[in-house]
Amino acid sequence: MAPEQRLTMAERANLVAYLDGELSEDEARAIATKLTQSPTARREVEVLEKTWELLDYLPRPEASPELMTRTLTQVALQAARGDQLAAVAGQAARRLLQAAVCLLTALGCLGVGYAATRWLWPDPTARLVRDLPLAEHLEEYREVGSFEFLQLLDNDPNFQKDTD
Repeated sequence: MAPEQRLTMAERANLVAYLDGELSEDEARAIATKLTQSPTARREVEVLEKTWELLDYLPRPEASPELMTRTLTQVALQAARGDQLAAVAGQAARRLLQAAVCLLTALGCLGVGYAATRWLWPDPTARLVRDLPLAEHLEEYREVGSFEFLQLLDNDPNFQKDTD
């Protein structure tokens, strides 16, 4: 005679689901096989079925008459809180939008101000860059003396460029 197969803890937990037909095909087939092979498992199922049938003999509890009024009052309060929450969320969203618009406006003004000072305002260092070659040779120009001397050199044939 084969040793009696007992239900595992997982199978025992699934017995009620098996009796209600809530298990998958594979799980139901595994428990059905176990029930055909194990008298102990069958006894556990029978005990569960009898317990289930005995529940019909218990008196049905009835809710107190004020349960409905309390529940509806709570639902109304929750709805009012939900409306308040929606109003607060709307105000917060409007404030956030206003802050974002202010921030974007400030950034736009900053950008326009930067562009105006960068490209429209005269750069004081631009003249220095333009006059740099003159400044590099300033000492040599001072040694020349006068402009008339430079004109004499320019007219002198020794300093003329060859055109050949």
